Formats: sequence, C-alpha cells, structure tokens
Amino acid sequence: MNDSIILSVTAHPDDEVLGFGASAAKFASNGSKVYNCILSGDVDARRHRPDLTELYNDACKAQYILGCEPPILGTFPNIKFNTVPHLEMVQFIEKVIEEVQPDYIFTHHPYDLNNDHYHVSKACQAASRLFQRKPVKRIKGLYFMEVLSSTDWSFPVDGNNFQPNAFVEIGQDFLAKKLKALEAYRGVMRPYPHPRSVEVVKGIAAYRGGQSGTNYAEAFQCVFQLLDI
Repeated sequence: MNDSIILSVTAHPDDEVLGFGASAAKFASNGSKVYNCILSGDVDARRHRPDLTELYNDACKAQYILGCEPPILGTFPNIKFNTVPHLEMVQFIEKVIEEVQPDYIFTHHPYDLNNDHYHVSKACQAASRLFQRKPVKRIKGLYFMEVLSSTDWSFPVDGNNFQPNAFVEIGQDFLAKKLKALEAYRGVMRPYPHPRSVEVVKGIAAYRGGQSGTNYAEAFQCVFQLLDI
C-alpha cells in the first residue's frame, strides 16, 4: 500500500485509532496519504466528552501523531445512526470518496455490537461501489477493522463475527504511536481490564502478531481485494 491513498470511514472520534491507528501510521510513514472520515464528529451523546473545540483539537492531534491528513468530520447524530436515511449516509461517504479518490478503504465490521458501527459499515459497503457507477478511481480493496469494546463485545449469534484474514505488522514503534494517539482523545482510555486500556491494546496487538507470525499486528477482514499480479 506504499504511495497509495487510503481512507478509513468510522462512526466516532477514536474509532479510527482503535481499529486502524498503527496501520495508518505505518502507511503514512511509507509515503501513503491517509484520510480518516468520522461521521459523528461531535459525538454528542458521549459521557465525559470535552467541549467541541477541545474534541476537534483532540481529533486533529491524533491525526498529526499518526501522520494522517486532517480529519474529515460529519455531523450525524451519535448513537442514532439508525434514525438517518441509509441513502443520506451513503451519499455523504460517496462525496468523500469523490474528493479523496482512495485506493483502499477501511471501515467497521457490520456485526459490531455498537449499532452506529453497523450502519456505517453498511453505508460504506454501498458507497465503495461508486467506481462501478461513476467515473472515479477504482478501489483496490475494502477491509473491516476491529474496534475494542465493540467488535469484541458482539455476540456470536449467527456466525458472522469478525474473522481476521489480513494483518499489518506494526512493531513496537507504530504500536506506541497508536497508544499516543489514543491518549490524545481525552476521556477515552480506561483502566485495565476494560478493552480500551493500554494493557488490552498491547495485548490484542501481541495476539494478532502471534496469529500472523509478525512483531505485533493489527487485524482486518478483507471484503474485496483487486489482485494485480
């Protein structure tokens, strides 16, 4: 993915770091442009949320730490994405795709416990087909990410849980950047054993590294990939 344009589409500020932060930092360091689109930029229903100016500054600081472009923020209502017409969300993401022209897209897994994540994933899946309907760059890959305290909390009711089949080796340096970016979001991290704790973030990176035979890793589920071989 070197020298590519990469877009993540997530629901809330910090989701992009939890699910994609270390990979984003690695891609950016290798010459890619990385954009993070966050659909509920003001996350108004979040407990202990700082004021909007502070939250915006936190989001910008997190992107800076990772080496990403400034955040692309929407105004969709937090924890109420089920009240938003599907087409409205799809068209918002399509507009971002037209502006950014990504090669690769990362988004939520549709069976996350958080319902906002479900609606973002469904809308992003629809929007990712834009290149088949309009003259925009064809995407090379679409991937689901795992977000601690959401993907891991989903119940195995129908066999559609997150199933990682793509891994990005992140090493200690990019893992450290991920943790630093998470710390930029005030009030997000929790004491262990909460999933959004330093210990668990490190632990899942070690576990995914062990799965893939790498030195720490972030895991993804590949939905679509264009093989140019």
